[in-house]
Amino acid sequence: MANIRFYRDFNFEYGVLETVSPLIRRIVARNPGSFTGPGTGTYVIGHGRVALIDPGPALSSHIEAILHALRGETIEHILITHTHPDHWPAAEAIQQATGARTYGFGPDQSMPGASGGRAAGYGSIHDQTMRDGDVLDGHGWQIEAVHTPGHTSDHLCFSFSKEKEKEQVLFSGDHVMGWSTSVIIPPDGDMGDYMRSLEKLLDRDEAIYLPTHGPAIPDPKQHVRAFIEHRRERTAAILQRLGKGDATIPEIVEAVYVGLSAGLRGAAGLSVEAHLIELVSLGQAECDGPPGLHYRLPRGSRAGRKHKSGSEPA
Repeated sequence: MANIRFYRDFNFEYGVLETVSPLIRRIVARNPGSFTGPGTGTYVIGHGRVALIDPGPALSSHIEAILHALRGETIEHILITHTHPDHWPAAEAIQQATGARTYGFGPDQSMPGASGGRAAGYGSIHDQTMRDGDVLDGHGWQIEAVHTPGHTSDHLCFSFSKEKEKEQVLFSGDHVMGWSTSVIIPPDGDMGDYMRSLEKLLDRDEAIYLPTHGPAIPDPKQHVRAFIEHRRERTAAILQRLGKGDATIPEIVEAVYVGLSAGLRGAAGLSVEAHLIELVSLGQAECDGPPGLHYRLPRGSRAGRKHKSGSEPA
């Protein structure tokens, strides 16, 4: 069974700008929850003329805390990992107060009505689109966009490096977190994309990940490998349940997520659905009737290998 080491010790104070490294600071929004952990962490890059990563929700206390903490400094750039509402809506008020430009996977204002992918409809409009490999140069630092679809189709991680020396930090958004696995919510969330994006990170050299929620991940490659193995085990367990006759998502959740609290069953169901959609696309499962109702193995196939189920929500 995948051995994921979760990181849940996180010392911080809401609304206080705290130093993470010489060029990185963080301020955490008071929006804790099942999907946000302790809250959304807005990162500040540089000093004097700065960039923000994930400005956070439209929470007045958080917006005011950011603007107050950075008084005397100039916010020039606002980078958004993806368009879930706990990550970006504060950008509007901060932009109005500072004139900062916003950056994300898309769409941008030069393409009215254009779609940045399946994630269109969240309402976020970026001043400038960043695609995989695009670079933003700041004052003494550089950030590279790394497209990592899966959690959402528009998800970006941001690779940070200092001028002349590589600090090797990846701002991993919700793609890889330390306190929990990521929930994949169809139709925008895609399990196949997510697995490919995890594999993509194994080819990179960042020494530490800073997720938007929760503490740093000091062993990122080991962590990512454990996430990949965890998802493969989930796939095997779902195939096994289909082979035993379970046909609905609630039946599979009940059998696979043994001991899971009632409050996390909805999230587990979404991840099972994402796995099933991927299995159907690969021809390893079939869906009878409208999508999402009844699933089964293709006729003549065998159930997946035996799997000892766990109790994590994803």
